[in-house]
Amino acid sequence: MRRTKEQAEQTRCAILVAAEALFLEKGVAHTSLEHIARHAGVTRGAVYWHFENKAHLFHEMLDQVRLPPEQMAVRLSACAGHDPLLALHELCIEAIENLARDERKRRILTILLRRCEFTDELREAEQRHAAFITQFIALCEQQFGQPGVRSRLQPGMSPRLAACTLHALIIGLFHDWLRDPTLFDPLSDTAPMIDACFRGLVRDWQGAGKKP
Repeated sequence: MRRTKEQAEQTRCAILVAAEALFLEKGVAHTSLEHIARHAGVTRGAVYWHFENKAHLFHEMLDQVRLPPEQMAVRLSACAGHDPLLALHELCIEAIENLARDERKRRILTILLRRCEFTDELREAEQRHAAFITQFIALCEQQFGQPGVRSRLQPGMSPRLAACTLHALIIGLFHDWLRDPTLFDPLSDTAPMIDACFRGLVRDWQGAGKKP
């Protein structure tokens, strides 16, 4: 039984690897489950055994490189008793720096942001992705709305607007660097850019490790 489970997991991984390669090469809309099965060396039945449809497969691929909202919530609560923005600050820096450190994350985010058209076939995946974005913004809003933080926001800046601004910066940096990796160095330039954003959102922001 153990061997069977191991073989099933190996097959699942092979399907995900094949999907990743073909989505990157052909684009998601132009890749069928038949293409993926042939590339992985398995039957279509094996693909359907592990994944309900292409939307399910696509979403499972995304989940390999991004933290579920529950894990993000744990990360963002790591600074309990301290400045609640510190964990958010570090999470943002880590997300962008990992583009340079993690080749698989770079490939999968390239597929999501540059090789994917959300057709009717991928409507479920589009809805799941939209829900993930909504949850991320809500988690950021929660951090900006913590006691002692809201009053530090720049005039006219609500926790919701601060969260949307931060999310827009991160997605913009993802898009731009994946389009042209020469624009900036994720490992040396990310922290100053994120710090600049926080200074624009928080009146007394002085950077990680520094007290206002």
